[in-house]
Amino acid sequence: MDERDWYDDDPYAERPYVIVERDAGAGIGPLLLGLALGAGVALLFAPQSGEETRRAVARRARRAQDAAQDFVEDVSGTVADKFKQVRATVEERIDATFEAVDAKKRQVTNAVEAGRAAARQTRGELEHRIAERKAAYKDS
Repeated sequence: MDERDWYDDDPYAERPYVIVERDAGAGIGPLLLGLALGAGVALLFAPQSGEETRRAVARRARRAQDAAQDFVEDVSGTVADKFKQVRATVEERIDATFEAVDAKKRQVTNAVEAGRAAARQTRGELEHRIAERKAAYKDS
């Protein structure tokens, strides 16, 4: 008897069910709406006149703009300095790599030349020995 048979026999038995929950998340829309509503309520209950409030808002906006501009300049300077440092480091590593490659090329070239010189010397010695053996063979 399998599990489905049990449920079919007993009409009052609890049947398995699935609950699907969806979380859409708050998102940025409600945040912006809350900001707008909060700003509107703050303006309505402000103890200053409209002209004073506008001047205060403009003053704060200028301060915020100046602060943002200072921040951007600081960050730009920091980024530019970091870029220069990284560039200098990379250039140093590239130069060191080129120097190492040149040194290895010189070593290989020297080794090849030494091998050729040794081969020439060995060939000369071998030819000399062969000439001696031929001369000894003719004399005998």
